[in-house]
Amino acid sequence: MNIPKYEIIIYWSDEDNSYISEVPELPGCMSDGKTLQETVNNTETVIKEWIETALMYGEKIPEPKGKLMYA
Repeated sequence: MNIPKYEIIIYWSDEDNSYISEVPELPGCMSDGKTLQETVNNTETVIKEWIETALMYGEKIPEPKGKLMYA
């Protein structure tokens, strides 16, 4: 499966002692990891699973919009 290019937001959580990622365009799509690379890899897996689950239930898959916010 070719992974669509969704925006991924990654931040450090002192509470969890790990990086946390969110994919704003896919509701509830989140992941974590001890390193940035692990977090990105885990997030790509979760995006695939999110899409597979949505397709299984006949849900619409949002088109990636690119950068959603500005700093």
